[in-house]
Amino acid sequence: MTDYSNLLKADQSQSARSIHLIDADSLDTWLGGQPNHVRGAVAAHRFNGKPGEIAILPGEAGDDWSAIAGVKDATKLGNWCLAKLAETLPEGAYRLNNGKAGAAALGWLTAHYSFNRYRKAEGATGPRVLLTKEVAQIEGHVRMAQAIALVRDLVNTPAADMGPPDLERAASELATSFGARLTVTRGDALETGFPMIHGVGKAAEKPFSPRLIELHWGDETAPRVAIIGKGICFDSGGLDIKPSAGMRLMKKDMGGAAHALALARLVMDSRMPVRLHLLIPAAENAISGNAFRPGDILASRKGLTVEIGNTDAEGRLVLGDALTKAGEDTPELIIDFATLTGAARVALGPDLPALFTDDEALATDMAAASRDADDPTWRLPLWDPYADMLKSDIADINNAGEGGFAGAITAALFLRRFAPEDIPWVHLDTFAWRPAAKPGRAKGGEALGLRAVFSMLQKRYARGRGK
Repeated sequence: MTDYSNLLKADQSQSARSIHLIDADSLDTWLGGQPNHVRGAVAAHRFNGKPGEIAILPGEAGDDWSAIAGVKDATKLGNWCLAKLAETLPEGAYRLNNGKAGAAALGWLTAHYSFNRYRKAEGATGPRVLLTKEVAQIEGHVRMAQAIALVRDLVNTPAADMGPPDLERAASELATSFGARLTVTRGDALETGFPMIHGVGKAAEKPFSPRLIELHWGDETAPRVAIIGKGICFDSGGLDIKPSAGMRLMKKDMGGAAHALALARLVMDSRMPVRLHLLIPAAENAISGNAFRPGDILASRKGLTVEIGNTDAEGRLVLGDALTKAGEDTPELIIDFATLTGAARVALGPDLPALFTDDEALATDMAAASRDADDPTWRLPLWDPYADMLKSDIADINNAGEGGFAGAITAALFLRRFAPEDIPWVHLDTFAWRPAAKPGRAKGGEALGLRAVFSMLQKRYARGRGK
């Protein structure tokens, strides 16, 4: 992983090139105070101060130069307004004209991300170091960049190298780093205690057999928070097999687990005053002679019976058992991340995780956190009348609604049957993938909703308070 701590450093008057941030409204005023050779360079670059524009400005000496970059608002920098600079400028040290990057430091860091596990980096340049006077913010920006990189690395890794044992290894590394306790349930104990996780994953051959991975960290007396991540390491669709086009990106179906691991890392690394319970139901939805079938009835940890209307609606099954287990320790908050439905993507596209909760205070907190972190989510309703779509003639519930309507909502309603009724719970149906690159945001695995949830937790537990 990139050493992000070397990319953002305290400004102690080291040698560095200057970056001037200009918006369109302030360009003329700024130019009025510049020498002729600078005004000429700006004109030659056809620089108008629009966001994303960059120009190199000559200095007095031959090797003396600085950069100018257009931003939307030079007085309020967004997360990504420095990212293109970090991708474009040559290696070296830089400082902004006012020394304060604010939220934009995150984009500077994430612009350095690349996934080179299976090939050599092409055209790689050395690090672009940003000097900042906001020393107190460096640690937080670096911590978040590391968490985002963890999500991207895990999601980008092909399923052959990111199966249930690899998710277990990632959780074990976190446990070792932060002094947490790791437990893993598999085999007969999984079949007995978590029958839906076992039912989904039993068709996969060893070492890709299913398991429930749990991590416990923090003071036993602190408020308990449960974080759950869907860990379907590859989704063939099961016997209701996906077409090849639909299967192409299914290495990313453990994106919820990647988000949960990254959020757990943020919680532990920031020493948040909570008792953390991380749960990752990990399985591969494979096809073999003992795969679960359409029409089968699965037992669940909660005691509800589930008719299988579609084997490709497997994520909600593993999450159901994990939600039940999380509720048994009576946390005061439950959060789950899952790449759960294509319906959420049809409704909201790739950038917006669908957010579901019945707790209005939690919904308000998440909306504020999304705005503050510039990490958008969009609330969809847990519309009770649609629960009828999940009725079964022979079991307590069906895992797939009939008719194809409201797929993201019916999936969330299914999960709600397994979430404790008296504990605030928020479910994020996230894509965990960026189809096209943007500055600071490479194509591929992506953290979507992670920063918003962490911001919410920081505010909720900043002073150790609970609900």
